[in-house]
Amino acid sequence: MKDQGRSARKRTGGRLKHASKKKRHQLGREPAETTVDDPRFRVIDARGTDDKLRALSTNVAQLADGGETTEVEIEDVVENPANVNYARRNIITKGAIIETSEGQARVTSRPGQVGQVNAVALD
Repeated sequence: MKDQGRSARKRTGGRLKHASKKKRHQLGREPAETTVDDPRFRVIDARGTDDKLRALSTNVAQLADGGETTEVEIEDVVENPANVNYARRNIITKGAIIETSEGQARVTSRPGQVGQVNAVALD
């Protein structure tokens, strides 16, 4: 999410003078909005010497069921509490309910930040 900064107006309606411009570490990027499709990734520069792997689209998930973890295929996004339109557009975010080859699962990772989809099976 982009940092929009403070409001330009005071509570009374008067204008606020900004003390400084945004620093580089305060800037944000557009969300990755990971979709269900053939795997596509992008490496972006993160703060310090780190890199982030963004999943732009993927069709596989690591499904945890009890003590076992298996790789399953993602078929569809059933529900996404982050945005009602995300389910219609097949966008995967943390907390989304996805339909897999093994049944429904809830996403526990952030695909736009870590580059992979981890999920736990729902009953």
